[in-house]
Amino acid sequence: MNQNQIQTENYKTRDLLLGLLFDGIGMLSFTIPGIGEFSDVIWAPLAGFLMTWMYKGAIGKVAGVFTFLEEILPFTDIVPSFTLMWIYKYLIKK
Repeated sequence: MNQNQIQTENYKTRDLLLGLLFDGIGMLSFTIPGIGEFSDVIWAPLAGFLMTWMYKGAIGKVAGVFTFLEEILPFTDIVPSFTLMWIYKYLIKK
């Protein structure tokens, strides 16, 4: 394995673990009735920023907007946007 392949594998693992964590945080609002949707007001912009930080370029910006909207809209927290982005980047686009 060359240095690029090792670095790509490190990012792949990091992005998967962080994505699962961030999707879990986003879904927490379902566990706290009433307070959950209010927490999305704080989490949505942060999630959008994190998505653009994790995935650079135009694809990260589009995913960041999608993640923001998914988190801010009521009853859409069930969509695992970080995990879906990981699948797209590392399995489909590859």
